[in-house]
Amino acid sequence: MEVDRAPAAAAPKESSSGAMAVDAAGGVEKPLFDALMPSEMGGGRPQYRKVQVPPHRFAPLKKAWLEIYTPVFEHMKVDIRMNLKAKRVELKTRQDTPDVSNLQKCADFVHAFMLGFDIPDAVALLRLDDLYVDSFEIKDVKTLRGEHKSRAIGRLSGKGGKTKYAIENSTRTRIVIADTKIHILGSFVNIKVARDSLCSLILGSPAGKVYSKLRAVSARLAERY
Repeated sequence: MEVDRAPAAAAPKESSSGAMAVDAAGGVEKPLFDALMPSEMGGGRPQYRKVQVPPHRFAPLKKAWLEIYTPVFEHMKVDIRMNLKAKRVELKTRQDTPDVSNLQKCADFVHAFMLGFDIPDAVALLRLDDLYVDSFEIKDVKTLRGEHKSRAIGRLSGKGGKTKYAIENSTRTRIVIADTKIHILGSFVNIKVARDSLCSLILGSPAGKVYSKLRAVSARLAERY
């Protein structure tokens, strides 16, 4: 009587690096490959990003260029230059760039500065992974014209910027109000809370009511996280 025998498993092949990984389910060894460096991706060609410079941000850019250049070039290992003819900042990966995501982080950092954020606030985009910039306009919330629009902008800032600072401190975000455009820098959850407060102010809610709602929401976020 013949006994059926399962075919012998093929011997596992080692990877170029010689490292092997064991699958817990079947016990089959799988090869491990070293992560590709950014210089090895795309056929070894460098990757680029370009950030346009608005006309009114050229003077601040030239004044703060060294503060922008140092973290991008020395810490993130990304080449950066200012193209005055094309009116943009150009970034490029290098041979020693440790992570390909550094290029996009640097582009987001430069873009945040162009929107009007201070450099100490924008640098957080280089150091943390869960920060974003959200932008919207007053007309996206409600169509306002003339003095109504001016009063809405005044409600957003408050006397001496009091309302804006209160929202920033409660939600741990940074807010830039540039005419009718509003930019918020922070985590996803905090941006949503800050945006809801700003929208309430645009729709006509008094600052006191917004403060009360902010205190309640901030208390819930503190308990959750």
